[in-house]
Amino acid sequence: MASSVAIVILNYNGRHYLEKFLPNIIRYSQGYDIWVADNASTDQSIEWLNEHYPELKTLLISENKGYAGGYNEALKRISSDYYILLNSDIEVTENWIEPVISFMDSDTKIAACQPKIRAFDLPTHFEYAGAAGGYMDYLGYPFCRGRIFDTREEDLGQYDDEKDVFWATGACLFVRASAFHQAKGFDESFFAHMEEIDLCWRLLNMKYRITYCGKSVVYHVGGGTLHKSNPRKTFLNYRNNLIMLFKNLPKGRRWKTVLIRLVLDGISSVRFMATGAWPDVIAIIKAHFAFYAMIPSLTKNTRRTTYRAPLYYRSVVWEYFVLGKHRFNQLTGIKSATTPKS
Repeated sequence: MASSVAIVILNYNGRHYLEKFLPNIIRYSQGYDIWVADNASTDQSIEWLNEHYPELKTLLISENKGYAGGYNEALKRISSDYYILLNSDIEVTENWIEPVISFMDSDTKIAACQPKIRAFDLPTHFEYAGAAGGYMDYLGYPFCRGRIFDTREEDLGQYDDEKDVFWATGACLFVRASAFHQAKGFDESFFAHMEEIDLCWRLLNMKYRITYCGKSVVYHVGGGTLHKSNPRKTFLNYRNNLIMLFKNLPKGRRWKTVLIRLVLDGISSVRFMATGAWPDVIAIIKAHFAFYAMIPSLTKNTRRTTYRAPLYYRSVVWEYFVLGKHRFNQLTGIKSATTPKS
């Protein structure tokens, strides 16, 4: 019996993206359930959907719960073997589903997988949020095959493989429903940003695999809800990164790593000062104080990690900014990015 697949688009005031990208999603997703879960939009998204696509399944969420809370609420109400969590600002291509599901069907330990993510604004290059699969260094800095910080590689077929990675992007996340619910879904304290990395880290600690499938290709606009220049995005990225480290690092490494990150965050705020981006500086300060306020609850609710998922145990910041290594295959020891014994 074929596995059931539900495509779930979480929408918040994204009617313009639905108008642009939904026709292609329907065209290239024949035979699959398509859901639009609306996070209390105010732009008449649902009214427009009901008028133009009454055949689609819609699900209303009473308030904007962000990416994490919105998907948690939606997926409680959708029954399927696999979920495809799809941003509204994604352009899919022909045969984008079957290669990934076939790959995931080959091993029940594959909990999540992402396709190749190219940039909608520069289709020959990888996109920032996911590229060809995500990694993270031991200080909590995420990077991807095909994208390190602001450097995006041209797609020349170098990542046309199937590969185990550390995290798969939430922009187009294929996830096994049983694993998602076993992990209790996304951590809603994140609201948005890095919640998918936190989920993947927890799934790895549960001995699942996180993977990438280069046979499937989609294009991502990026910044559909919060543009990268928005201080709110800065706040969420800095706060959530600290939360993620505190939650998932082994107890013996937790405080040391977080303290180093606090110092590095201070240095990055100086860079924002130099460019006159004072709202971002304030956002970083607010992010730190928000994290401090959460430490008691994090300490109480965070279980000791019994399995340490593989991290890249070098500093990607040092290699990129100091050593000038801007491509994934230039990183030192990337093939042996594993957790040390001690």
